[in-house]
Amino acid sequence: MSAVQTITMPTQPDIQYHPAYEKYKERTRHRKETETLQSTLPENFPDKLVSPLVWEGKDVEKRDDWVYQLSDDQLDELDAALKSFRALNLSLGHINQSTFPLPTLRPALRDLSKEIHNGRGFVVLRGLRIDDYSREDNIIIYAGISSHIGNIRGRQQEARLADGSSPVISHIKDLTRNTEKNIIGAPSNTADKQVFHTDAGDIISLLCLNRAAEGGESYLSSSWHVYNILAKERPDLIHTLSQDWPVDGFNNPARPYSLRPLLYHQPATATTPERVLIQYARRYFTGFLAQPRSKDIPPITEAQAEALDALHFLAEEHSAALDFQKGDVQYVNNLSIFHARNGFKDEPGKERHLLRLWLRDPENAWETPRELQERWDIVYKDVVEDKQAFPLEPTIRKNV
Repeated sequence: MSAVQTITMPTQPDIQYHPAYEKYKERTRHRKETETLQSTLPENFPDKLVSPLVWEGKDVEKRDDWVYQLSDDQLDELDAALKSFRALNLSLGHINQSTFPLPTLRPALRDLSKEIHNGRGFVVLRGLRIDDYSREDNIIIYAGISSHIGNIRGRQQEARLADGSSPVISHIKDLTRNTEKNIIGAPSNTADKQVFHTDAGDIISLLCLNRAAEGGESYLSSSWHVYNILAKERPDLIHTLSQDWPVDGFNNPARPYSLRPLLYHQPATATTPERVLIQYARRYFTGFLAQPRSKDIPPITEAQAEALDALHFLAEEHSAALDFQKGDVQYVNNLSIFHARNGFKDEPGKERHLLRLWLRDPENAWETPRELQERWDIVYKDVVEDKQAFPLEPTIRKNV
């Protein structure tokens, strides 16, 4: 008699891009009943983070001290800086603090960068005169004012364009009306709800050129607050998040997937406070539309599926809805804040259209975790002035 051994291969859990609360609660119940979950935190991880970066969304919504209203004099200064840059006859990649001078506004912008890195983690500049300018002039003003917040612009896609240049600005717009859905792999090019996630890079900035006819609200949530809740209630998920995850390469033959944690801990130093960083986007573990989860890569585990849902639902529960108006610019610390958006409906003349920059401010920047350095290099390394592209119209986004 020979024994027949059955080998069960791990399979992808029942989890999709759009989180399902009932599935999440059932998975939590089942794991608590059938597994022995860790009850202490990983070594040296903080029991609780105490910082202005820890905030409750309901409290943020009651305040408006995160809004910086531009005055008429400051808007006139932006107009003068635009004319000054135009007179130099340089390509847009040369927009910087020197070529776009803001002598009276700059000190306020430098204070806002400190607030982004060490304060609440986000600010909204309000009041740009969008309707007074052409698309290109709006882009110049946006890039110019942003250069005083973070003077390094990141590329918005990994692949260079045919001429070797890198797009450093993205258009966030629903392209499904004019494009086949089967080639869209990023929620930013749809009118779909975007679940809580982070982008690549240090600072995410969005300029609202136009609002949707309905919906499209912007949501922010403190990932440090989410950490504190999990550290207290589910330390096992802190272990799960700080261990390696199989990040989908989406049919990249050179690297079908990579392994890295979603959560990083940085002990305090002589010059910096203790920090945690959570970096993830759900679609890299569930797929989205034209980019389903790759079949021949390791699946995520049930613990990882629960952790993904825990991040989303806790972020959602404690989030702040921002009234994102035409002419507003959001600047968000991507290392301490999750962001999301509601689904929306466009109508002719009321089509949601945002511009996005990924910025870095060397003066205030946080240390980049070693496991994220390669990804950060894709965004920020060797983005030279003459090779920066500023497309005036949206295109289908390629992965970064």
